[in-house]
Amino acid sequence: MDRRTLLKLFGFGTLEISLGVSFPSRVSAVGQVHWGYIGESGAQNWGNLSPEFQLCKTGIRQSPIDLHGAVPAQLSPIEIDYKESPLRIVNNGHTIQVNYEPGSSIKLDGQTFNLVQFHFHDPSEHTIDKKLFDMELHLVHRSEAGALAVIGVLLKQGQHNAALQPIWDAFPSSNQPEQVVKTVKVNAEQFLPKDRKIYRYFGSLTTPPCSQGVNWIVMQQPIEISQNQIQRFADLISIDARPVQPLNNRFVLRS
Repeated sequence: MDRRTLLKLFGFGTLEISLGVSFPSRVSAVGQVHWGYIGESGAQNWGNLSPEFQLCKTGIRQSPIDLHGAVPAQLSPIEIDYKESPLRIVNNGHTIQVNYEPGSSIKLDGQTFNLVQFHFHDPSEHTIDKKLFDMELHLVHRSEAGALAVIGVLLKQGQHNAALQPIWDAFPSSNQPEQVVKTVKVNAEQFLPKDRKIYRYFGSLTTPPCSQGVNWIVMQQPIEISQNQIQRFADLISIDARPVQPLNNRFVLRS
């Protein structure tokens, strides 16, 4: 089954897509509850898999969303203080995740959020005016009080992305514990677009337990990644994107 057909079955049939690769499926677990993206353990059934996942079907501020009708606003710039980190990479069964060394942070509305990890989704989870992108990068931050802020960066097919390549070269081939590549360091600021215009809204985690109250910042400008890099991720991970969720009268702001 080709990837376009998989995307339609998965719920992306009405979105604009221009993707053409295929890959196997993956399943992950929170505790002993197995969840995935396709089939009985897929996103449409997350809320039925465990009482802990109830918000996945009952929450009214869920993510991702389609970013349309955003209200122009005077948004304060995000203060970004990212430093280099050793490459600590893990294939957790549903994505490639890089755990970040303490010491990097953003300041949002006067509050400091520490960069904890970043990971990738294929295809994108957020859409812009129903346009689906090839991939999406999530930079996950946590405040000392436990609040979450996630920066989403959309990736589109284009030029080879040299900044991402050291991560691609270190992809673990299977679900396994964290590996530290001592000879490689990464700086997450290299993955941000030059244009720092953003969308902002309040949403949720895009994976179980779908906890709400997440500060979402999605970059308006996508970055480029080559078809070979997209295919490499797809060959390893498969589809790992939750379909867009209802906006439910939330405001989306844009700078």
